[in-house]
Amino acid sequence: MSRIGKKPILVPATCKVAVNAATREVAITGPKGETLKVIHRPEVSVAWNEADRMIVCTTDMTRLDQGNRKAFWGTTRANIANMVKGVTDGYTEKLEIVGVGYSAKMVGTRLDLKLGYANIISLAIPTGVKLVIATENGIFLTITGADRQRVGEFASAIRSKRKPEPYNGKGVKYVGEVIIRKQGKASGG
Repeated sequence: MSRIGKKPILVPATCKVAVNAATREVAITGPKGETLKVIHRPEVSVAWNEADRMIVCTTDMTRLDQGNRKAFWGTTRANIANMVKGVTDGYTEKLEIVGVGYSAKMVGTRLDLKLGYANIISLAIPTGVKLVIATENGIFLTITGADRQRVGEFASAIRSKRKPEPYNGKGVKYVGEVIIRKQGKASGG
């Protein structure tokens, strides 16, 4: 039995839930004004209890050990719980750019990065994702949005353009990420 899948998802009163059993689509609208949708696996059934304001994910217990049914059950429940949290509170990722001459600039719906390469790296900002650039004590990027996957993928795409290196610590890193530093070469003298 899936420990995650069997837990009910409590939905706040500010959210609207629509479950369509025929198309296996779950849509959640929250106070942030965003509607998130997911189509779940056929092995899992999702039920919306309006009176108790909870979503319950279930599966056929007689066939629980067949294939990846247990994993699909837990993943479906986790995805729907992430949607509920996203439309009520939202998700945030913070990145820090460290390096001499490194910069970040928003141009319309693009993010232009100068990360020590000859060319400027240009990334399209996904829909539903907001980006704020702060340059007080260094360069900090704050990525916010309701969809956890989009926020995480965009932050990962930015970080992958120049991962932090262990000698000087230059690159793009998550705020709070610990980079294990190496000593480097000692001068022979």
